[in-house]
Amino acid sequence: LCSLPLARPFCLSVAPSTPTRKLTPPTSRLLSSLPRATLYPPSDKDAMVVQCKNVVSRALEAGISRQIIRTPLPRSSSAKDLGKLYEASSESYDAILVPPDETWQGGIMQLYRACVPVATEILRGVANAAGGLPPRVNEDRSVDESGVDGVGLLMTECSSPSDDATCFVQPTQEVIGSIEQISAQAKDRLIMLMNPQWRDVDDALDTFSKQQNGFFGQFASFLGGKGATLRRLDELEYKVTYCFDGYVCKGGNVWLLKTFDEPWHVFAENDAGDDYIFVGIKEEGRPSYQDVDEMLT
Repeated sequence: LCSLPLARPFCLSVAPSTPTRKLTPPTSRLLSSLPRATLYPPSDKDAMVVQCKNVVSRALEAGISRQIIRTPLPRSSSAKDLGKLYEASSESYDAILVPPDETWQGGIMQLYRACVPVATEILRGVANAAGGLPPRVNEDRSVDESGVDGVGLLMTECSSPSDDATCFVQPTQEVIGSIEQISAQAKDRLIMLMNPQWRDVDDALDTFSKQQNGFFGQFASFLGGKGATLRRLDELEYKVTYCFDGYVCKGGNVWLLKTFDEPWHVFAENDAGDDYIFVGIKEEGRPSYQDVDEMLT
């Protein structure tokens, strides 16, 4: 069966890595029966930023101004340059894309330092597409009351305020009030939530907290279940428009890719470890470990 967390950092043809036991790729017969892939994983950080900002812009044109995006983040392949990305371009060292999980030695603040430059590039790209030169992006850390929860707020300064965009970086459930307040003020301007700290996959508390009525639902939310937060975001019409995520299944690396207008695409690492093979699509709901296992069988 599949396991989490990752056994090693993901690498999309960016840097060499230690081989793991590879997944069994689909046979030619199975490949011929697969639906046609309409999405493909980006090869590196720059390609991911371009892909993400194109999706965000397309969703905005479709009338979706409240967006949730999830991406891996660039990190030194040896993990020795902790926080270096905050002060320099990722091209200045050996960078790989790594899902934001517990393999980051610096914890949530290291993730924050890696996430801010990526979010800034996406915001500038979206605002630039709306007309004019790339705008200045201001960072506000006051939304993180503790100062160590790895939460921040990015806001553009465009020539026209109507083109401004906002991004909550790694928001927690505790900042839902700020999200509601700024969403009300922004009207139809773009607001993104990038890499929220609540998980996509439900645990027992999440399942109970999604029960709107009853003591157990309220108690589960009090203990940290995300059900109440998701309901409030639904009321604000937030939608996942871009999700690029990965994990280890049967000893090999798997990437999941989803956009607001395309279903979930699943890719498995090839034997050489330098590329990914398309193995299937899931139309409804995020593919579970069991779903991916069946695609690879």
